[in-house]
Amino acid sequence: MANKTSSGKAFLSGNEALARGAWEAGLKVAAAYPGTPSTEILESLAGYPELAVQWSVNEKVAFEVAYGAAVGGARSLFACKHVGLNVAMDPLMTASYAGVEAGFVVVVCDDPGMHSSQNEQDSRWVGIFSKLPVLEPSTPSEARTFVAEAFAISEKYDTPVIVRMNTRISHSKEDVKLGTRVEYAVKPLTPNMQKYVMVPKLARMRHAFIEKRLVKLQAFSEKTKLNQVELKDTSLGFITSSVSYCYLKERFPDASYLKLGFLYPFCDEKIKEFAASVKKVVVVEELDPFIEEHVKALGIKKAKFKHPSFRLGEFDPGLIGDVVAGRERNVQEIPVRPPRLCPGCPHWASFSVLKKLGLFVAGDIGCYTLGSLPPTSALHTCICMGAGVTFNEGLRLAHPKEKIVGVVGDSTFVHSGITGLINAAYNKAKGIIIILDNSTMAMTGGQPHPATGFTIRNEPTKQLDLAAMCKSCGADNVDVIDPVGNVKAMEELVTKRLNEDALSVIIAKHPCVLKKKK
Repeated sequence: MANKTSSGKAFLSGNEALARGAWEAGLKVAAAYPGTPSTEILESLAGYPELAVQWSVNEKVAFEVAYGAAVGGARSLFACKHVGLNVAMDPLMTASYAGVEAGFVVVVCDDPGMHSSQNEQDSRWVGIFSKLPVLEPSTPSEARTFVAEAFAISEKYDTPVIVRMNTRISHSKEDVKLGTRVEYAVKPLTPNMQKYVMVPKLARMRHAFIEKRLVKLQAFSEKTKLNQVELKDTSLGFITSSVSYCYLKERFPDASYLKLGFLYPFCDEKIKEFAASVKKVVVVEELDPFIEEHVKALGIKKAKFKHPSFRLGEFDPGLIGDVVAGRERNVQEIPVRPPRLCPGCPHWASFSVLKKLGLFVAGDIGCYTLGSLPPTSALHTCICMGAGVTFNEGLRLAHPKEKIVGVVGDSTFVHSGITGLINAAYNKAKGIIIILDNSTMAMTGGQPHPATGFTIRNEPTKQLDLAAMCKSCGADNVDVIDPVGNVKAMEELVTKRLNEDALSVIIAKHPCVLKKKK
């Protein structure tokens, strides 16, 4: 094991700092699927050549790859945005039962304010649901140190550990102290069916284990330095966490604080002791009343809480006064510049055809979702990745005589559209699926995926043939067309397939204009 010594400072974002901290802590394997605001974690880790780092086809796969490495005895990390964690919930829930051999950290980056997301969920609740510990840094520097603590907690208590970030912490920058890497040998691969084969009998035994683990983790929460008490002016005390702590410190520098870095399980005794030491207690947190509900359950009568209107959107220093005073959120409508498809984007051609033909378009998540906005206004649903395929099937079952098509991106098709196409073929569905293939993950910054033929480190690899995949899934017709400069041919092709009793896939293939500039 190398000595962990100081190695200067660097101006890092929270995502970059977390990646650095994971590398310093002996990380071996990391996997993710790109998603704002988490993307830069894996991109940063890819800069360390000694690590095994991959963009996986979706979050479930990424979780299982990273978790498999942890079960195999190597410190590992999975990263995602909040909606990506939904995709990984299946293995997450059982991983809580099975535990780890080496440290396993689950990093989830929430997006208060929905800057680039289709919903505004609060991932802290996943800690309670999965019975896993949750750490919550409030600065990039803490992101670096907390992830090292997360690996240590994971191994000490035989548990995956959730580290919850958010947009501001992920993307804000500060001078971060650096350390050197600590090497940990990969543990021998030893079968342990009692622990890792989660059939009902063995799972019942492991459930008993995690209930005992929660008791130990709760005791740990009382003594860990991740939960900090700052006693100054005892007339006002805040119980808070994450970026809310930073905003409060800016506005109320002389107040007393209980900052919860080890968020769950809660440090009940420390919370009660802190409340008893100050005259007024105010709980301040973004989004859901996660801390608030627990403080209420502890029976702390003097505690004050934010107005329910602050359960949506993110905070900023200007709002903190209203939050602390318990005032209702004053929503000010200000002029905004709506997003739109980039000039020269190949999707303009496809959406112009869909608009002209007056089709009802089932879509999903990607830069092509902007086709729902004027002047095209030609995409009518957006729920989650892959739903452009499955919604098309469901809508056609409800309205078999309507002109309906499904739209999905190339990376999104690989992520979760393939299974939907198999389902459509198996259940004898008809209609058109259009894959808008711009040969990149454009909305998250131009990352590669299996159909591009390149890895996260831009190394050539096997390239998925989308047309052959669609045929293998059971599509009756698969057409590949460049819609840019061929709008009339695209219109004729869509019209032809609309009038056929078949399941057809049209791959509208033209590289992203930003990729071409690169």
